[in-house]
Amino acid sequence: MRVNWAYIKMIVLLGILVFLFAFAADRNIKRTVSNPHVKFTGENNLFITNETVSKLLIQNYGSIKNLPKETLDLNKLENALKSNPMIKTAEVYVAVNGTLNAEIEQKTPIARVSTNASYYIDDEGFYMPLSSNYSARVPLVTGHIEKNNLKNVYKVAKKIKNDAFLKTNVIEIHQNANQAIYLKLRQCNFLVKIGDVNFLDKKINNLKAFYKKSLKEKTLNNYSKVNLQFDNQVVCTKT
Repeated sequence: MRVNWAYIKMIVLLGILVFLFAFAADRNIKRTVSNPHVKFTGENNLFITNETVSKLLIQNYGSIKNLPKETLDLNKLENALKSNPMIKTAEVYVAVNGTLNAEIEQKTPIARVSTNASYYIDDEGFYMPLSSNYSARVPLVTGHIEKNNLKNVYKVAKKIKNDAFLKTNVIEIHQNANQAIYLKLRQCNFLVKIGDVNFLDKKINNLKAFYKKSLKEKTLNNYSKVNLQFDNQVVCTKT
């Protein structure tokens, strides 16, 4: 009887592969987790530190180091991180070598409320607490501000963030009791009255035209108020 050695070799090789796969899988399951490695994505300014992220994980899960990989609930860890009001998104995963990785995207502040309470407004229009680790250079928001009603101020702050002229020149957003919006410009004595946020783009274009003309004529300091709330005109009050 002729022995088919090629067939036997294939069976043996297949058996070895199955054994190695099972062995590796068993070792991977039994592998314990190391201390978390935290990576921040997006902007470099850290409003929340690596240590704070690690504490959040420990507070919501207990000691993580040396736990078997299969005992970790990664969704629970992600939700624990997302519960922090400075964190926008979080992804937690365990690498093959047992390293617990947490990728964090922080919220981005676009304005800072400075009334009887102090906090940021983030780029989605939500509350963001101040950080003891870093202070963002963003316009101040003053006046009558309610934390659960930031819509108008947010719209103006977002416009400032995305407009080079406004980002350079606006240092303060003020909202009065009637929700009329005012802007204070850097190195200018006058207040800019926006009024409501309807036709905001048009009002800002009028402001830019007025500013450019007055800067050229060196008359910026001749005004105490610039009113943009009327259509197709800029109404100025002289000092």
